[in-house]
Amino acid sequence: MLRLLLHWLLSAIALLITSEFVTGFEVHGLGAALIAALVIGLLNATVGLLLKILTFPISILTLGLFLLVINAIMILVASAIVPGFHVVGLGPAFWGAVILALLGMLIRALTREPRVAEQKR
Repeated sequence: MLRLLLHWLLSAIALLITSEFVTGFEVHGLGAALIAALVIGLLNATVGLLLKILTFPISILTLGLFLLVINAIMILVASAIVPGFHVVGLGPAFWGAVILALLGMLIRALTREPRVAEQKR
């Protein structure tokens, strides 16, 4: 449970960091970032998953780059729902998705469970 809360908080911080680097990607405070991280996660787990399954052939042809477009669309939908989180268009949403993907890899590396072999050391 603690790991889930940590991941949620780090995802919200990633949204705040992304808003500093991408023009047109605005997050107004930690509260909006926490709600936006929750909404984006729920959208990716439901609608995003369905879209990723339906567009699997396109994703293969583009070597997975089309998944960033789907993530950008999920970010745009979340910005329409969450007050204090605004994304101006598909361009800032796409670049936001790129930065969030990179920060997400870092977050997963920080919050992953140690392997059994690493625990024995």
